[in-house]
Amino acid sequence: MKLAVVGGGSTYTPELIDGIAGRRTTLDVDEIVLIDPDTYRVDIVGEFGQRLLDHAGHPARIRTTNNLEEGVDGASAVLIQLRVGGQKARRSDETFPHACGCVGQETTGAGGLAKALRTVPVVLDIAERVRKVAGDDTWIVNFTNPVGIVTRALLREGHRAVGLCNVAIHLQRTFAQLLGVGANDVRLEHTGLNHLSWERGVYVDGVDRLPELLGQHGEYIAEHVSVPLGWMRRMNVVPSYYLKYFYSHDKIVEQQRTERPRADVVSDVEEELLKVYADPEVVTKPEALEKRGGAYYSEAAVQLVHALTGGGPAEEHVVNVANNGILPFLPDDAVIEALSSVDGTGAKPLAARPVEPLFAGLISHVTAYENLALEAALKGGRDRVADALLAHPLVGQYDYADQLADSLVKENQHLLPWATA
Repeated sequence: MKLAVVGGGSTYTPELIDGIAGRRTTLDVDEIVLIDPDTYRVDIVGEFGQRLLDHAGHPARIRTTNNLEEGVDGASAVLIQLRVGGQKARRSDETFPHACGCVGQETTGAGGLAKALRTVPVVLDIAERVRKVAGDDTWIVNFTNPVGIVTRALLREGHRAVGLCNVAIHLQRTFAQLLGVGANDVRLEHTGLNHLSWERGVYVDGVDRLPELLGQHGEYIAEHVSVPLGWMRRMNVVPSYYLKYFYSHDKIVEQQRTERPRADVVSDVEEELLKVYADPEVVTKPEALEKRGGAYYSEAAVQLVHALTGGGPAEEHVVNVANNGILPFLPDDAVIEALSSVDGTGAKPLAARPVEPLFAGLISHVTAYENLALEAALKGGRDRVADALLAHPLVGQYDYADQLADSLVKENQHLLPWATA
């Protein structure tokens, strides 16, 4: 099987390669093509990735190219992991909202909208080119943030796509370690949207162990997801790390104004990693890669690609997929993040019990924003940007929406074709 990675020059990519190297019996990959316009980065990452495979005794070969059509031709699956505008654009996303006292973050709020506007047109162009060359049957696995909005754009255009995030698998692995059980023995009751999700149950052999986790390991989990322990125990739920931007908004903004932007930290980590990757003596994944984020990314990606292409029985994975009635208070074409049955025909979200009003209200609110954000990304226009911001629960005021819309367009003008037309 051939696997293509668009954005293969990312310092994340060795995580994926390492995952494949350790799983040759479950994912039969013999060719991996890393596609990236940055020849310098992708060549370093590609050579290091080949050393990882060789050291593990895996027979797959890695190729690198800056030609998308050449790279995806014949691929069974194409993984998209882009950052349009690089860390410079990310730094803007993390800082310009502060002028209005709003959180600066690259996947939610005004910063998340900026990233969506830059990213959706690029990903749709790539997906259409993939379909023309590789065919309608090729799976597109989207790891590009904001995953929910980008995946919704892909599905809306009829692409064979599934969205993927590492939040659920990270929590699954964490809970398994705390409970002293195998990772695959833990089944999450995962509810919500990408970066707006809650674990309402943690099942082992059909028994919900969430109360035990909160009782015995609550302090550790609370610190891990940045949420008060008392609230989690009262609600009997574990929210994702990203809920802190909603539940502790003002406190987070205050912290962000005094801390170094994450984009600057990641830029330093990437520079360090590329130096390590370029060392021909390094043949295993460096510890510094943990600083980059994306824990268990390789686990999630490898397992999902295997389920979509392996031809075996259906597997359960938490993915981003069309709602199709699972959450009855959302449109069918809304993209939710849910435990799904995945096989060669795609991902189908599994039935879920009714969602509590506290969570359903926020899910509905953010889904409405995502719909407006997608319209702004597809059609452009400063007023559509302002409307999407007004609909976002982290903005939600006329003056802020207008000011942030103007700032967003100005900051990203060179990356938004309609803004310079």
